[in-house]
Amino acid sequence: MIWLVWRQHRKQLLAGVIGLAVLALVLVPTGRSSHKASAAYSKCLDTLGNADFIPMEKAETCEKLANTLNDKYESWAFAGILLLVLPLLIGLFWGAPLVAREVEQGTHRLVWTQGITRRRWAVTKFGLITVTVVALSAVYTLLVNWWMEPLNNTVSERFGYIFFDQQGVVPIAYTLFAVAIGVFAGTVLPKMLSAMTTTLVVFLLVRIVVAVLVRPNIQGEETKTALVASTERIVPNPGGGSWITTTGMHRADGTLAQSGGIGYCTAAPGSRGGGPCGDMGEGAYNQWTYQPGDRFWPFQWVELGIFVVLSVALLYAALRRVRHRLS
Repeated sequence: MIWLVWRQHRKQLLAGVIGLAVLALVLVPTGRSSHKASAAYSKCLDTLGNADFIPMEKAETCEKLANTLNDKYESWAFAGILLLVLPLLIGLFWGAPLVAREVEQGTHRLVWTQGITRRRWAVTKFGLITVTVVALSAVYTLLVNWWMEPLNNTVSERFGYIFFDQQGVVPIAYTLFAVAIGVFAGTVLPKMLSAMTTTLVVFLLVRIVVAVLVRPNIQGEETKTALVASTERIVPNPGGGSWITTTGMHRADGTLAQSGGIGYCTAAPGSRGGGPCGDMGEGAYNQWTYQPGDRFWPFQWVELGIFVVLSVALLYAALRRVRHRLS
């Protein structure tokens, strides 16, 4: 049975290895270049300490180096967004056809007449493909983590939307989940194209729900405030890796005066010469809500767990359908 699975899926495996090699040919040279170029900036960030917020003047000491990296590598960072589609592609072309193609062509019945039970057929196919996919995605994830490292805290925010999804351990879980959706869809829908379409829709829907609704609430956000007229002007630490979810300027009574930014006054708010916040009144303050950077890995492991549980449930459901419902 193992030999049969190998013969059926060797082209997919070869395509996966070749794709990984091509990706390495692109990421390794650019990654070496960005690691070298970011060395000075990394040393500068080390001098800022680990606090979530630091004085503005201190944060500005690394600004020139950050701008240089932004100018040089910003396009590479956003081109890296294309890497987000790789787990989905594996689900579409590895997971969805795994059962759907066999059912559509009727070849699964031929195997069952050769003394191979449904359970053995499903467990072997699901198991070997799953192990292979996890191994390939683990190598891919290590490569992308290394490549993204010098871009974090400059052109990208490691904890922010999109960039969080490219790093850590969650790409492995996303890939496994995409394959599991495809496998289960193939046991329900007899046409491969239908299974692929379902995989696409369900994967995107669940990913969006988890990223937008679940991830921000894994742990309660923290809040930081600073008086607009304060002499201690603080800003988020560029090297802290915090996920800033909202910023705004508030009046003393708590009402929002300006969303999406902060500011400091050169004089007391409400007095002449108060600058852009001269009409906000005494006691006005800046406010940030954020997830501290040291929560990156706990959030990664929680999200990994969510998608692994969903994947196991889907594969188990697919196994039951093969044993009891597939004909």
